Amino acid sequence: MTKSPLSVAMITRNEEENIRACLQSVSFAKQIVVVDSGSTDKTLDFAASSGAEIYSEPWRGFGPQKQSAIDKCREPWILILDADERIPAESADAIKKIVSDPDVKAAGFSFPRKNYFQGRWIKHAGWWPDRVVRLFRQGMGKMTDAAVHESVEVRGEIGALDVVIEHYTESRLSKIIQKIDRYSTLGAETAFQEGKTCTTGGAFLRAFFTFAQDYFFRGGFLDGTPGLTLAVTDAVNKFFKYAKLVELIKASRGGQ
Repeated sequence: MTKSPLSVAMITRNEEENIRACLQSVSFAKQIVVVDSGSTDKTLDFAASSGAEIYSEPWRGFGPQKQSAIDKCREPWILILDADERIPAESADAIKKIVSDPDVKAAGFSFPRKNYFQGRWIKHAGWWPDRVVRLFRQGMGKMTDAAVHESVEVRGEIGALDVVIEHYTESRLSKIIQKIDRYSTLGAETAFQEGKTCTTGGAFLRAFFTFAQDYFFRGGFLDGTPGLTLAVTDAVNKFFKYAKLVELIKASRGGQ
């Protein structure tokens, strides 16, 4: 198979359940870069068998870690992908055409992201079309430095594609609880560095309004039980983010 002039940049840590399908979906790319931060499962075995270039580096936050992967890319176009994402055949065809066409003017492209949770395509509460910028020319895109909720900043015109990226988000509640703990800590640390303040009561109110917004006002109830679960977990994450911010503020004041 003729490979396309495309580098795929990924970061991983214990992604053996996801990475094979992800890498298979981008097998048309000339280069695949995997920056790993301490996997102890078969992630690296699967990445190596796919022909990916593997780099082991300490964790520095989502934005900096992905930028490290971008810095190792050599092809004229770069695609950022998470291990739990897939490029379906129709999207692959669109990407191949873009990276092989010298007349393309845009510096980057965004995709609608099709998020699946507990076996269901989530269409409400802001989960669709969930447009993300992932494809960009070499030297024209850079990750933000955010420790969480990072994104790609592209210098130049950004085209909007209709073909999707599929995202199979974590559906096991035990893993989601771990993710909430991790993300709420990162969010609290970022908010603290930005000088934000809050109270425990304020944290509760933020969580309450987050649930109401996701489930009622943004139509999460239309996604059935998965929609309810997502609204609850989003609210819980919001509560702990700001409750942890309260802890950080108290600790900075000597526990008072």
